[in-house]
Amino acid sequence: MSYKSLHFYEIENAIEDSLEEVLRGLIGKQKMIPPKYFYDEVGSNLFVGITEQPEYYLTRTEVDIFRCYLLEIVEEIGTNCLLIEYGSGNSEKIRVLLESLRPCAYVPLDISKQYLATAARSLAKEYPWLQIHAICLDFTDEFELPFSLNAKRVGFFPGSSIGNFSRLEAANFLGRVRRLVGEDGGMLIGVDLKKDPIILRQAYNDAKGITRAFNLNVLNHINKKFRADFDINKFEHLAEYQRENGCVAMYLSSIENQKVNMGGSEISLACGEQIHTENSHKYSVDEFASMARESGFSNQKVWTDSNTWFGIFYLS
Repeated sequence: MSYKSLHFYEIENAIEDSLEEVLRGLIGKQKMIPPKYFYDEVGSNLFVGITEQPEYYLTRTEVDIFRCYLLEIVEEIGTNCLLIEYGSGNSEKIRVLLESLRPCAYVPLDISKQYLATAARSLAKEYPWLQIHAICLDFTDEFELPFSLNAKRVGFFPGSSIGNFSRLEAANFLGRVRRLVGEDGGMLIGVDLKKDPIILRQAYNDAKGITRAFNLNVLNHINKKFRADFDINKFEHLAEYQRENGCVAMYLSSIENQKVNMGGSEISLACGEQIHTENSHKYSVDEFASMARESGFSNQKVWTDSNTWFGIFYLS
């Protein structure tokens, strides 16, 4: 089936997907794998599974805020905008906005090509009136839209994915979004707020082990992409809240001394040595508002749930 309103672009030169990049991360004192390697098709599906777990409050809390304050959010943004979603995933949350916001076009951005294409086709079928420009790229780099459309630009970054960046990286990212949307544009962004560490630990260590499977799958992805031979049975999932950093950090810990081959290079891991895979920074409302101002967004509006566990900010 063809979709006249659906356009697909792939910006390959913006995606650093190199063996050298991963090797650099695995030879340092603190071994690490960039979190973008979570999101092959399997990883993207596992993440959807995480959002459905009872311990993972983030998604349902954010969706509840959208539904509760939808009219206010739409009034703040205005209709007929060019809506750009960063890291669109399966596009579930965008459905909460589309009917009320009625954007002139929707631009989902994602690094997982197959997952993006599937989600974009589903939306094109569901919303035949909607013009969709799906772009496969690494949106953490500077980029320009590969098409021209004269409309107010509004970035959409739900799910508190901003927390995966360090605080400096988050500020730089907001600055890049500010430049892309321009003087008259804005950004709607979900931010996980600081709360009881027990709630945070449970959210990243769900009883069914979906987060564990998601974390371990990054090794399967590396194996397929770079001819590596990681054995996921030799690693365990760790997720801990670091109060001093306001951050949940995720690791894969080696359960024995081992050597791994990747693209002709050998990587040694001692028993107990950890590979850092992800950070999830948490903010207070004031902390995030201050960072947004420093990044060039002068006006802010925020909506939270009754527990103040999560915030949706509109920056303009």
